[in-house]
Amino acid sequence: MEERRMLGSTKPRQGLTTALTVLALLATGAALQAATVAPAHAATPHRVLFDNAHAETAGNADWIVSASQPDPLDEDASPSSETDWTGALSSWGVALQKTGDYSLDTLPSGSGLTYGGSAATDLSNFDTLVLPEPNTLFTTAEKTAIMSFVKNGGGLFMISDHTGADRNNDGEDAVEVLNDLMSNNSVDSTDPFGFSIDSLSISSGYPSAISDSTDPVLHGSFGTVTKSLIASGTTATLKPGDNSAAKGLLYRSGYSGNTGAFFATSTFGSGKVAFWGDSSPIDDGTGQSGNTLYDGWNDTGATNAALALNATEWLSS
Repeated sequence: MEERRMLGSTKPRQGLTTALTVLALLATGAALQAATVAPAHAATPHRVLFDNAHAETAGNADWIVSASQPDPLDEDASPSSETDWTGALSSWGVALQKTGDYSLDTLPSGSGLTYGGSAATDLSNFDTLVLPEPNTLFTTAEKTAIMSFVKNGGGLFMISDHTGADRNNDGEDAVEVLNDLMSNNSVDSTDPFGFSIDSLSISSGYPSAISDSTDPVLHGSFGTVTKSLIASGTTATLKPGDNSAAKGLLYRSGYSGNTGAFFATSTFGSGKVAFWGDSSPIDDGTGQSGNTLYDGWNDTGATNAALALNATEWLSS
């Protein structure tokens, strides 16, 4: 009888209830802790489209991440070094690919830029468009597509070269092509980004970064930017009265404020814009045979890799 009273008493039930409560709290705590742990990679990779439909490989230029287009993974699905992909921008592409946070494609030669269409390379399928020294003018429809893409939230990375760098001898260079995009389009031709590209040919220099510890391009996850490289390039003139978001990040020696900006950022609508005044910093020295290339990406006097990668991250976020 005594044993039955002990088994039927309330003490064991209270102990069981307490134990179950503790277990529930521990389980809840574990679940909350698991929920706050950051995933190894982004659930949806940032989608970046590199343009190769506007003479980006004319002459000695080789501004592609891979010779396999549109998908560089068809050349090597798990690249570990710049030579696993063939192109002077392969270091850029491989560095992004290795993070697991990016999905890269190339718009092949013979194609056109579109926005709102059904093609796999339509800009609606991407977060960022990279224009690495385009050498042919964009069509009216392409300019509308690019500007609409940015206005609706896309990122645009424009990389110029010095004036007169007409690699395909069609009478247009990257300075003219990019200025035409900004000043002669059907979406907004009233200085939409708040800057224009200077018609200059600056032979050499190491533009310095401004002091701004909060800027995500200068201080991003890929490193801190201190300098870049000019090896025949140009700059931009900022016009903050047209767009207050226009901001110079790196300047040619002796310049500041609204003149001599070698790298600049801005916004347009819901989108973001970045400008770089030379293609030399993105050249990794390796590419298709027959091209004379130089390694600006790893130039020891600059931090070009961090600048390119941080800017891509900012534009794609």
